[in-house]
Amino acid sequence: MTGSTIPGVAYGSVERHADERGSFRELWRRSRLPEPFVQANLSTSTAGVLRGLHLHRRQVDYWVVAGGHAFVALVDVRPLLDGSGPGPIVETRELPADAWVVIPSGIAHGFLALEALDLVYLVTNEYDGSDELGFAWDDPAVAVHWPALAGTVDGRPILSGRDAANPALAELVVRLRATGA
Repeated sequence: MTGSTIPGVAYGSVERHADERGSFRELWRRSRLPEPFVQANLSTSTAGVLRGLHLHRRQVDYWVVAGGHAFVALVDVRPLLDGSGPGPIVETRELPADAWVVIPSGIAHGFLALEALDLVYLVTNEYDGSDELGFAWDDPAVAVHWPALAGTVDGRPILSGRDAANPALAELVVRLRATGA
């Protein structure tokens, strides 16, 4: 495991055992990462797809790049939500196949598929929609330095309707503080 500038975030890599027949990878073991994961998901994305920036207040994510290459952005918004800091802490990394990252609750996260991508992720809460928050991937106040894209129509990433409509982080923070969330 390797560290991070964001408290609670950890990175590592899955060992691949390969021979002429193929390969085997152990993606998660409770003795190494004892989070109480309750749901596993597989996200597939074509090159140029950006998913995020998403935020969960009650969920830990564990991502494993099963295939492809991702540019991952993590944004610690906990100091903004609890009033303990002046601004978000941003960390980005490229994750190749077999790399993993643990993302604590309160850390917004997103990824850009640099090539066709298979991302396995385990989570500590079953999906219910009430903890699905997000803010604009290109919010200038956050200033994630996403890599330039070749191959998309306008050089911009491919977004879902939800991600294209996400508000600025400041607007999300105001809303969360007003609701006491």
